[in-house]
Amino acid sequence: MAKLLTLEEWASEVYGDHPPALKTLRKWARDCRIYPPAEKHGRTFFVPADARYHDPSKPVVVPPHRSSLVDRIGNGNGKKTKH
Repeated sequence: MAKLLTLEEWASEVYGDHPPALKTLRKWARDCRIYPPAEKHGRTFFVPADARYHDPSKPVVVPPHRSSLVDRIGNGNGKKTKH
């Protein structure tokens, strides 16, 4: 399991000396702008160390090395096979 960091620790690692304000980080966590999503334990949000900010107004770009679901299933011709 990945180590969970507080929002402040995560922002310090990702943004260095100029992290966003804690109020901004909490808003991002509530609005699911951090992926993988933040988890709230009591009053504190935690995120995995490899989490990243995701701007919902920008499209998600899938890396070219990833194949489609059909290719991974193996029946990419669109025809049904009889058993």
